[in-house]
Amino acid sequence: MTKRSCPCGLPEAYESCCGRFHSGAATAPTAEALMRSRYCAFVKGDAAYLLRTWHPRTRPGRLEPDPGMRWTGLEILGASGGSAFHTTGTVEFRASYRGGSLHERSRFERVDGAWVYVDGEFPA
Repeated sequence: MTKRSCPCGLPEAYESCCGRFHSGAATAPTAEALMRSRYCAFVKGDAAYLLRTWHPRTRPGRLEPDPGMRWTGLEILGASGGSAFHTTGTVEFRASYRGGSLHERSRFERVDGAWVYVDGEFPA
């Protein structure tokens, strides 16, 4: 029996990919890894992880993922910064869902050594 790859699009199994970030066993080492894990959290409906990885300055008071939303794929379009040597990073992606897609350029920063999502813009 083969394990399915992680919803973030990488070929690893969920448990050894984004699942380890969701459980708190590890933290995302790059802005792109955090973005992938946040997409995966939307797929799984893990609002607690999404709030935990949101910058305190921009974090909403609460978040209720739509249980009817069916995310179908993630494509990384580009990234700048966001490595172990940076304090900020940007990841541009397209997240597909049943009926459409979301194109966003997300900004990330390190807070106490951990990557967090700050905000995003929607390129034309």
